[in-house]
Amino acid sequence: MKVVLQRVKSASVKVDNALVSNIDCGYLLLWCIEKGDTSEDIETLTKKIINLRIFSDENGKMNKSIIDAGGEILLVSQFTLSGNIQKGNRPSFINSQDPEIAKEMIDDVAQIFSDSCTVKQGIFGALMEVSLVNDGPLTMFIESRDGKIQS
Repeated sequence: MKVVLQRVKSASVKVDNALVSNIDCGYLLLWCIEKGDTSEDIETLTKKIINLRIFSDENGKMNKSIIDAGGEILLVSQFTLSGNIQKGNRPSFINSQDPEIAKEMIDDVAQIFSDSCTVKQGIFGALMEVSLVNDGPLTMFIESRDGKIQS
């Protein structure tokens, strides 16, 4: 399971030029579900992400979690993070989870996060336009395999 986390001042998703979701301060999460990913990976990543202290405190130090900062999450399914470009010039997405299973797992991720903060989503499987104002910029790649953080 792979996630690109971006701390944002704002982020939004449009589909067919219509605004679907938007947030102010918080995280834009581009989330990839791959074959072999489990609920344990979801639990590991959501716990790590919700507790990361990467928001500034009153002294300007990264010392607050998204909960402490009152931030929101914009969760966007991003199967292309599983793209393999080792051979040829066209990416292979053979490691991506089947869409039906991936959708259920993304919904599980959203539900877990919603216990702690406001969560909004893109539209699974849609061609989306994602916009953001990166704060910092602060961008991290986080991966879990077999319930353990890999990065």
